[in-house]
Amino acid sequence: MQGRTPFHSPLALMSSLHLLLPQCLYQFLAFVPPSNESLRKPGTASVMVDTQHPLTLLLNSSVGDRDLCKIQYHFGEFGNYSLVVKTLSTSNQTVSCDLIINEGPINSYLPILFAFLVYMGILALLIAGRFLMKIDPVRNWVYKKLNPRATDRMINSELGSPNTTDSINCDPALQSWSSGSRQRLRSLDTFRGLSLVIMVFVNYGGGKYWFFKHESWNGLTVADLVFPWFVFIMGTSIALALGSMLRWGSSKWKVLRKIIWRSFVLILLGIVVVNPNYCLGPLSWDNLRIPGVLQRLGFTYLVVAALELLFTRADSGTWEGRFPALQDILPYWPQWIFILVLETIWLCLTFLLPVPDCPRGYLGPGGIGDFGKYPNCTGGAAGYIDRLLLGEKHMYQHPSSGVIYQSTMPYDPEGILGTINSIVMAFLGLQAGKITLFYKDQPKQIMSRFLIWGIVMGVISAILTKCSKEEGFIPINKNLWSISYVTTMSCFAFILLLLIYYLVDVKKWWSGAPFLYPGMNSILVYIGHQVFANYFPFKWKMQDSQSHAEHLTQNLTATTLWVIISYILYRKRIFWKI
Repeated sequence: MQGRTPFHSPLALMSSLHLLLPQCLYQFLAFVPPSNESLRKPGTASVMVDTQHPLTLLLNSSVGDRDLCKIQYHFGEFGNYSLVVKTLSTSNQTVSCDLIINEGPINSYLPILFAFLVYMGILALLIAGRFLMKIDPVRNWVYKKLNPRATDRMINSELGSPNTTDSINCDPALQSWSSGSRQRLRSLDTFRGLSLVIMVFVNYGGGKYWFFKHESWNGLTVADLVFPWFVFIMGTSIALALGSMLRWGSSKWKVLRKIIWRSFVLILLGIVVVNPNYCLGPLSWDNLRIPGVLQRLGFTYLVVAALELLFTRADSGTWEGRFPALQDILPYWPQWIFILVLETIWLCLTFLLPVPDCPRGYLGPGGIGDFGKYPNCTGGAAGYIDRLLLGEKHMYQHPSSGVIYQSTMPYDPEGILGTINSIVMAFLGLQAGKITLFYKDQPKQIMSRFLIWGIVMGVISAILTKCSKEEGFIPINKNLWSISYVTTMSCFAFILLLLIYYLVDVKKWWSGAPFLYPGMNSILVYIGHQVFANYFPFKWKMQDSQSHAEHLTQNLTATTLWVIISYILYRKRIFWKI
């Protein structure tokens, strides 16, 4: 969103206005014509500027290219401002510049507050309804309205309302399903569902708020949290699923075939179903994007699951040896060596690989970033490897760096080099799964280890970034999937999983709803929200395309619909697994 800023200049000379973003080149905005002294009319020019970042405005003379004034300001959304320039001395062309607020910016966060209150109201009604349903007269009255034929039997029964447990016990199939549900860690599905719901909301537009969009380059927004969390919880699920299959007697070869098949299907779905825009014509290899979200998930799953299968045992929870406090780490030392080798490869390629016309170890966005010194070096070695191995036409053509930094080189945030660190992320999630296996029925041990891992990852992130957005050794960067990004996201993931595990599985204060339902049908919800993104009722024509309120209403409606769909599928016990 922009702020409109007219510039009034009573100067008798032509001047030009430029804009500066941090660490960028000045960008030309407009020529300001000289004032008309006979008509006493000042020269004016109107421009629109971005309001996400603080800006520096520079007004300079077109004669002699001399700077007249410079102002730093953070403009507000839909505000109307005037930069009034007055001549103080004609002899040496001294001027004054005053920024005047003609119309104050709007409070763009009111729609978020309103939406929050609406959802809190719905939640309060659901909680009140659930409480009332525990009262026998109220429950019997509701059943009477919903099913009049069964009213007499229910009210006159000495046992009161039918017992759900008894009903389940009458059906062996339902009994088996219920037993499996009790053993399942609901916190994992809740964590996965929370990540997925935020991902769907962000992909649908996030109400057009900048913090629900991916960061242009270094740094974090809400949108940058969800994909690595999804990768993390996939690693956690690998530990639990493989252990279960082996305990039930499946051979490792059979499990490996299942792993390969699932990875193949995920990659195929990403390339054929989710990836292309069929509105632009039939699928064509000439401009087909090869990397993607599902492709990265599929390959990451293949590597981490195969690595775990190679070293896991059916009796993994019975390890005995020295240092029992490290029983979830020491038996798997070859896995850790493999991951350290992978990370060494990432570091060497990132910082030592020669990239034509770019400095060695460059991590910047290219374009006008870094004061325009390296316009064609977007992503450094990561971008170079993708362009070399995949070809520019098979990469993402509109990277987030193009918005602010005006980079023109294609760059894929799901590229080859970053996949190494997504494997590291999934492996850390795998470690969380091993903790739950080794310390089963010991919630204090599980939570303490989640906390320790979260602290360790946070300390590593602080060292790598120097607690700075731009000045660290390795900045946090989602486009690059830098190692500091992985450690930071792992820190958040361990702490978040700790909280959800405590609330859902330990204290049972929260059932995990509504996030539990999409978490148990994650592939269907992800693919569905991509395929039907441009269809009603998930999208419709808006009256004001600049309105946060309209965008937020549309995006929240679409996201809520997918939660409702997943709830219906949950109730019908329909789960799409690959």
